[in-house]
Amino acid sequence: MAAIAKRNYLITGSGRGIGRGLSRLLLQKGHRVFLLDQDEDELKNTTTLLSKDHKAGADFDSSLCNLRKSQDIVSARDKASKLFAGHLDCIINNASYTKGVGGQKLADLSLDDWNASIETNLTGPMLVSQACLPLLNKGACIIHMSSTRAFMSEPDNEPYSATKAGLLGLTQSMAVSLAPQGIRCNAILPGWINVTNECKQADESGQSWEEGLTEDDHAWHLTGRVGKVEDVLRAVEYLVESEWVTGAEIVIDGGVTRKMVYPE
Repeated sequence: MAAIAKRNYLITGSGRGIGRGLSRLLLQKGHRVFLLDQDEDELKNTTTLLSKDHKAGADFDSSLCNLRKSQDIVSARDKASKLFAGHLDCIINNASYTKGVGGQKLADLSLDDWNASIETNLTGPMLVSQACLPLLNKGACIIHMSSTRAFMSEPDNEPYSATKAGLLGLTQSMAVSLAPQGIRCNAILPGWINVTNECKQADESGQSWEEGLTEDDHAWHLTGRVGKVEDVLRAVEYLVESEWVTGAEIVIDGGVTRKMVYPE
């Protein structure tokens, strides 16, 4: 097989969690990455960590960016354009406002928290994609990070689930709209991807991936273990390199959404 070409990636929400893990792994594979996050402490910690093995300003760069502010997005786009010399291969819209996961009960849900979810999880990916269109040439792709909670829910997930389901509609619409330009758009729907070790606090304490996970946690999955960021990476690589795939939704959840659960 031919070697995978080196790509230019822009990843939102890359200061911690899945976004940070993807940035780290993609850099290890020789790709270039531009990181966006609104958490200054986490972003600074991550870029310091990455600088140990990669050259800031050449292999990667970053920008503090609040996806609820369009000017932040434009400024980040301009900085990314300089790193990539105006050529971007893949946007991964990963950032998410997670307070709507098991947060306020529906009866107490505030409009502020609802709007924060909508603007970060759904409007943000649209604005980032829109702003970066001038950098995307034929063959480029956009990946929206949805969630299995778009299909199934626990109590008090209304803002998060609604926005993650909305990303699926955005994915299929953008796939159709951008097809004439040769740009593809797909969605990844992760289940339980354990990334508690991908943050500043975990770095300082030396936390491993396995820490905090139980045998029951792993056994709950049909595949016998909780998800890793490497599982998300494989889905990303498939979508980036598969020129005949667009408008698709890839579920990576260890089979959990296929398992029927009865009351005990």
